[in-house]
Amino acid sequence: MKIVCIGAGPAGLYLAISAKLRDAGHEITVIERDPPGATYGWGVVYWDDLLDTLYANDRESAEQIRAASTLWQEQVVSLHGTDHAYLSGYGYSINRAPMLEILTERAIQLGVDVRFEHAAEDLSEFSDADLIVVADGANSRTRQRYADEFGTQVDQGHNPYIWLGTDRVFDMFTFDFEETPEGWIWFHAYPSSAGISTFIVECQDTTWRRLGFDRLGDDEGMRLMEEIFDRPLGGHSLISSSRGKPASWQRFTQVYNQTWRYDNMILIGDAAHTTHFTLGSGTRLAIIDAVMLAQKLLDRDQTAMALKEFDEEGHAALRIAQASARTSMAWFENTDRYTDRNAVDFCYAMSGRNSLQPPWRYQQHLLTQHLMARKAQRLANVGLRWAQARRRGESRRRLATRTG
Repeated sequence: MKIVCIGAGPAGLYLAISAKLRDAGHEITVIERDPPGATYGWGVVYWDDLLDTLYANDRESAEQIRAASTLWQEQVVSLHGTDHAYLSGYGYSINRAPMLEILTERAIQLGVDVRFEHAAEDLSEFSDADLIVVADGANSRTRQRYADEFGTQVDQGHNPYIWLGTDRVFDMFTFDFEETPEGWIWFHAYPSSAGISTFIVECQDTTWRRLGFDRLGDDEGMRLMEEIFDRPLGGHSLISSSRGKPASWQRFTQVYNQTWRYDNMILIGDAAHTTHFTLGSGTRLAIIDAVMLAQKLLDRDQTAMALKEFDEEGHAALRIAQASARTSMAWFENTDRYTDRNAVDFCYAMSGRNSLQPPWRYQQHLLTQHLMARKAQRLANVGLRWAQARRRGESRRRLATRTG
């Protein structure tokens, strides 16, 4: 089968890898308009469920991704930089650029033709392709040209946000909410590479305008954010430029398509669907799409039937995740409804923003604010991480370095 993937993000590259692993006879080309290494943003977060998928599908790239990732433990939620509350658990983060480099090298190793600086403006260029996989992100130009055929609906979230870096290394996933005379503004931060953390700033539109971010230049805006978050930054700097491109304020793009297939085209990843970044599930869903589509292409003799099943089953599986993401986004768009509470109660409201909580959960939350209970939970998580790593077959060297 001749397959063309438009977009060299996680979805397109991992589809190419997954399809090649299942049938080396596929002739696969990945088309990317940007040069190698050009990517927006800093780190992405994920959890053990993604590692399970990666190791089961392609151990070679899974080992490299895990080695390039950082482990973070616990989440801390802060009001005014002084009132703190905690959530147990752990996760992983990796800079987007090295992740894409790993996937690109693995795809090429398997015989995929990856072409950078090649814009897919005219699909007639790929008239001999059996399948065109549209994986060029939430703002997909290819999908936009066929918006009626896909039944595309694109909406914008209300809150402005900006994706930055900082040279302060956070060892926890950190939320900090600061009150200014113009309203509340907050950040989500987590370690993403050696010496660098991802730092996403968000606020309501009225606060954003009152603070002047709609008028300030890049340098002035950065200085203002460093002043607002001076206490949690501890004197460290914010970093705007990622791979030479300065960050800009934007609003989350919600993408929904009635169908992901048209003719010999199929949408995957953010081109097909988006979930708000406060869930941290975009990369995981892109990888799941890629694995699922590759498996359908192997299992079905007819490509049309494979695409039909992928479309129907993918839509059904995604309904809960998208509903949860919309609810999470709405909570952060109305954060000021909860900021009159102390940090412990605010944190509890935030943690339950997209699911119903049984009455006993609040008592459990209160218990986990005590230092000894948090230490016990950390020890339990060490054992859990080790058991899950062993089950999925991580190397002994990796197991030896992940028990802390």
